[in-house]
Amino acid sequence: MSPEQCTQQHLTIPGRYDVAGASLVGSPAVNIGFNKDVAWSHTVSTAYRFTPYEYLTLGPTTYLTDAGPQPIERREVEVEVLGEDGRVSTVTEDLYRTAEGYVVDSPDTLMPWGAASVWAIRDANAEHLRTIDTFFDMGKATGVRDLLRRQDAGAGMPWVNTTAADRDGRVLYADHSVVPNVPDALAQQCMTPVGRVLEQVAGLPGLDGTRASSSCAWGADDDAQRPGIFGPENLPSVVRRDWVMNANDSYWVPNDEVRLEGYAAIIGCERCERTMRTRVVSAYVADRLAAGRKETPRSFRGHQHENRVMAAEVMRADGALDEVCAQTGETEACAALSAWDGRSDKGSRGVHLFEEFVTRLPSVPLDLVETVWRTPFDPEDPLHTPRDLNTDNPQVVEAMQAAIDAVRDAGLAFDARWGSLQVAGDRGARPYGLGGGTGDAVGNANALASRDVVDHADRYRPITYGSSHIQAISYRGRRGLDARTILTYGQSEDPRSPFSRDQTRLFSQEKWVRFAWTDARIRKDRIRRQVVTR
Repeated sequence: MSPEQCTQQHLTIPGRYDVAGASLVGSPAVNIGFNKDVAWSHTVSTAYRFTPYEYLTLGPTTYLTDAGPQPIERREVEVEVLGEDGRVSTVTEDLYRTAEGYVVDSPDTLMPWGAASVWAIRDANAEHLRTIDTFFDMGKATGVRDLLRRQDAGAGMPWVNTTAADRDGRVLYADHSVVPNVPDALAQQCMTPVGRVLEQVAGLPGLDGTRASSSCAWGADDDAQRPGIFGPENLPSVVRRDWVMNANDSYWVPNDEVRLEGYAAIIGCERCERTMRTRVVSAYVADRLAAGRKETPRSFRGHQHENRVMAAEVMRADGALDEVCAQTGETEACAALSAWDGRSDKGSRGVHLFEEFVTRLPSVPLDLVETVWRTPFDPEDPLHTPRDLNTDNPQVVEAMQAAIDAVRDAGLAFDARWGSLQVAGDRGARPYGLGGGTGDAVGNANALASRDVVDHADRYRPITYGSSHIQAISYRGRRGLDARTILTYGQSEDPRSPFSRDQTRLFSQEKWVRFAWTDARIRKDRIRRQVVTR
C-alpha cells in the first residue's frame, strides 16, 4: 500500500497494553485511535517544521558565518531508480549541506543557489527519532490530560494537531507538534531582506545564516524536551468539558467560544479567516447545541454523512447565488442550481456546477476593490464571516459563466446526480458513488479530492484522496465503549483481496464498521489466526 495511506490495527499485550485504531503504512504504532479510557485523532497542523537560512557566499562552495568562512560539505548518495525499460539501476547524486542542514536550489520559492548567497533548510523533525515512541506511549493514556503529558514527554508529534475525548467527559485540542523555537522577536531580528518576503508571502521567516549558530540560532525553552523546539508552555492547547474541533486550520478557534492567542507566528495565524470546512464542522455541533439538542453517539456519527455545503449556505442567503446565475442568462443551468438541495449527498443534483463555480472565484480581486463578499472577514466573528455574496462583482458572474461552460463542455447534464459523477477511484475499486466533496473552499466536512487517479479516470471525479480512517468512539458506563470505524479505501490495496473494496462499499452506503474491541467480539469476527514466532 502507499505509505500515505492508513492501515487498521489492534495492538495488545495482555494486562499491559491495549490500543486500536489506524496508522500510516509502515508505522508499528497506532497513530489515530483509542483505548479503554481515551480516544484521539489528528489533523494537519499549520506550523512549520523548518526554517530556511540564507548565507552570504565567497565563491560557489564557501559560505560565511560569524566564525569565519566555511566550506559547503559535499556528500554522495546512491539512489536506486526504476528505468523506462523496467529495470532498476543505481544513480549517484550529490547533496550539499551547511552546519544547519541541506542546501536547496529553488528559484521558484525565492531560494536559489546564486552568486551572492545560498540557502539551507534546518528541519526540526530531522533532529529526532521520537515519533514512534511518542505514539506508543500515547496508547497508554488514561485521559486527555495524560495523553497530552505523554505527547509532551515524547516530543515526537511530527506535523499534526491532536483532538481527543476521554471517559470522564473532557476534551482536548492541542498543537503540541515539533516546531522550531523561533519566537516572533527572533524572526524579526534575523530575517534577511528576501527572508522577509518569504515571511510575508508564506508566513515562513527566512533567517540570516551568517548568525545561525549565535544570535539567530533557534531558542531553547526550559520545559522543552530538547533545545531548538518550543516547549509545551509556548504551544497552544485547551482542555474543556464541552467540545473542540479542528479541520486543518490554525489553532486559533478550537470551538465557537474559545480563542487561543499570543503564540509565535511560525505555529500558525491568529485572527485570520477560517476555511469553509472549518465553518461547517463547527456548525454541525454549534447549530445542534443552539437548538437545545445534545450531541449523542448517533448524531455525532451522523455528521460524517450529513454533507452540508457551507459555501452554498452562505452564498444562497437572500437569493444571491441565484441572482449571480441569472446574470449569465443560462436558464437551464440556473434552474438546476436553484433546484439543488444544497448538499453533497450521492442523490444531490447540481453539486458539480457549484463546485466548478467556487473553484473559479478570484482569490484576489483584480481591481483590489471589489471582492467576492460584501461583508468581509471579521476576526470578532470568524465562524460567520465573510458572507453576503457580491452580486455586483463582474468577476463573480464571470466565474459562474465559466463554471457553466465547463460543465457543458464536459458533456454533463446540469442536474446530474452527484453519485454518478463522484466515484471511488482507487486501484481495484468499483465506481461506487460517494457523497461529500471539496473541503476548504467549498465547505464539505467529508472532504474528498481527485488526485493521481488509478481507476475510472473516465468519470468526472474519481476519488483517491481525502477522508481515510474515520472513527466515532463513545464511552458507556464504567468500562464499556462503542467503537465505529471505516477505512474508506479498504484494508488491502491488492484488488484480488476481498478486503480491498469492502469498506469502500460501506462508505458509499454511509455505513460504519462496529470495531471488534472486546475478546468476545474478536472471537466472533475472527477470520483466521496467525501465530508468529522467532
